[in-house]
Amino acid sequence: MSGQKQEHREGNHNHAHELVVRNLHVRYRDISALRGVNFSTSCGRRVALIGANGAGKSTLLKSLAGLIPRSEGEISWRGSAISQWSKEFAYLPQREEVDWSFPITLRGMVEMGRYPQTGWWRRYRACDHAAVDAALVALGLEDLQNRQIRELSGGQQQRAFLARAVAQDAHVLLLDEPFTGLDRAAAAGLASLFETLAAQGRLIIASHHDLATTANLFDEALLLATDQIAFGAAKDVIHEENLARIFPSNP
Repeated sequence: MSGQKQEHREGNHNHAHELVVRNLHVRYRDISALRGVNFSTSCGRRVALIGANGAGKSTLLKSLAGLIPRSEGEISWRGSAISQWSKEFAYLPQREEVDWSFPITLRGMVEMGRYPQTGWWRRYRACDHAAVDAALVALGLEDLQNRQIRELSGGQQQRAFLARAVAQDAHVLLLDEPFTGLDRAAAAGLASLFETLAAQGRLIIASHHDLATTANLFDEALLLATDQIAFGAAKDVIHEENLARIFPSNP
């Protein structure tokens, strides 16, 4: 039995797991939010979504998370429809979208990551408590677990988001502007966490606005302007010609 459990854990974050997006279109009534998005990537990678406001970055993240329907196209994970793997995807919204005044402790927030595994009304099992404990330790938050979330700094809030995803045992982390509003120290800490999580075999996809840091923080970049402009190694696709297409000069 112990050998079977070890095999399962190693399979949880297999670098061979591939995310494939083909001809993805998303529309809001008559407005195209995304058109013709095509890319593939795998666990162990960090992917930046680059584009101006309204370019479709948040729309893509929410589509991958199953929060909004796609109009056309296919998304597959591990070779089959993404809908079969919803528990393995964790969406982390912009911090400004979260009500940090809600009366819940950091631990309570992380425990919510177990709901996809347990269901909303089932009692926590020993393995659920263990998963939360491990996530808090992994993100260095165990000493803050009883603190109300409104008392956390911006960097601690982002780490709490990640701890919730780790407790969920998510393979794919979808983050909307995770570095926004962080000071230099907190941003450096988050970058280090991304590196660690990717090394463990997780796939990180995050919208990002700081072009100067993209190549250092991410392995790959997807450039969007409603249409897909480019996808590839971050150091290769972040160049003047592509940037002129996603950030056109005002006439």
